[in-house]
Amino acid sequence: MAERPGSELPNAGAAGMGIPATDPLYHQDSYIRTFEARVVGVEGAAVALDRTAFFPGGGGQLADQGALIWEGQRLPLSGLSKRDDVVWHALEAGAATPPVGADVTGELDWDFRYRMMRTHTALHMLCGIIFRDFGAQVTGGQMYPDRARMDFALEVPAPDLVRDIEARVNEAVATNHTIKVYTLPRDEAFAIPDLIRTKINLLPPGITRVRIVEIEGLDLQADGGTHVHGTREVRGIRVLKTENKGKQNKRIEIALVDD
Repeated sequence: MAERPGSELPNAGAAGMGIPATDPLYHQDSYIRTFEARVVGVEGAAVALDRTAFFPGGGGQLADQGALIWEGQRLPLSGLSKRDDVVWHALEAGAATPPVGADVTGELDWDFRYRMMRTHTALHMLCGIIFRDFGAQVTGGQMYPDRARMDFALEVPAPDLVRDIEARVNEAVATNHTIKVYTLPRDEAFAIPDLIRTKINLLPPGITRVRIVEIEGLDLQADGGTHVHGTREVRGIRVLKTENKGKQNKRIEIALVDD
């Protein structure tokens, strides 16, 4: 559990003053399950917190699920969004809304979050192996609770090659590559060859520091999602199917192995 340091509450409700940026605990430690925070903004049935471990979604990864605890009440979240570096926590209809200044506890749906972490790392492994062995860039991707897909600028692989790709990913799982997360100044990050694996660079020009996710010996990318500490935590993958999504745009759909 992340302990909340003492701080003075910004006067977020004062006219002419904006809501402060949310401290993204999910970038500092993907394994935080509960945390203490303070409400710094209210917008309808949504609240902004001074800090949060809830990942708001992005890059193909689904937003977290869970609840806020306030004055003994459990307030389930109906959604999360991020605007101007502020993460908004939407509460289910009918739930009480904590006011600005209220102290709350955030509780993540850990089973869902951990599955997203495993899935996201699995996709990076798939991406790293296909880029290494075939030089193909990513054209899209999306995660779901029970599966994930990634699109590549690649010819439709033959069935035997698909099984070979699956085996290579699972060999990397068993090797238990360490996963490191760190940030670099933008210029230094973009000096790294092949840092951007998508055909289009999606990083906004205003970002001065780039968050890097590195699977040692296998993959290194700019990324804003949550990941496990080592590839063995992925446990394994199965390739469910491949699809032709257009000229030089082929989809590979996978599922985690949970045995």
